Amino acid sequence: MAFTHLHVHTEYSLLDGACRIKKIAAAAKQKGFDSLAITDHGVMYGVIDFYRACKKEGIHPVIGCEVYVAPKSRFDKTNSFEKYYHMVLLCENNTGYHNLIKLVSKGFTEGFYSKPRIDDSLLEEYREGLIDVLVTAPINKKTIHSEAFHFPGHTEYIEAQLGEGNNALMILMNSSM
Repeated sequence: MAFTHLHVHTEYSLLDGACRIKKIAAAAKQKGFDSLAITDHGVMYGVIDFYRACKKEGIHPVIGCEVYVAPKSRFDKTNSFEKYYHMVLLCENNTGYHNLIKLVSKGFTEGFYSKPRIDDSLLEEYREGLIDVLVTAPINKKTIHSEAFHFPGHTEYIEAQLGEGNNALMILMNSSM
């Protein structure tokens, strides 16, 4: 079974990614990958360059974005403990690509509050052609059994929004466990 990195930040993920698009596509080819994803934080600035670089190297480009999801509404601009969580969305097809562009754009134009945030209503509206591969929540032993860890109906909700089987959950464990 071939391995594909589905959570990759490039130079367009400011303060978080150091991968240069041309270099990562060449490195992926050198390592024998047949596909590679781009999932920059909240932006899609690099997807055209990424697509071209991957095609030049003979690698299938997987277009995506790690979006910021507001805990309630993208219009809520209050300073609260629950700022947002991360969700990696990948495009399954051209419709998904256009829907991801709309989500990211609306995150900036309607939901910007320190980060470009989307919300559940946007996910519902622009769900077609998207796959949710990663929802992140840093946790430790204390939070595993706490109310903060339980995303109320999250998996069921995402399946309702994006379609059955179009999601997976990844939990980032705190190394001090």
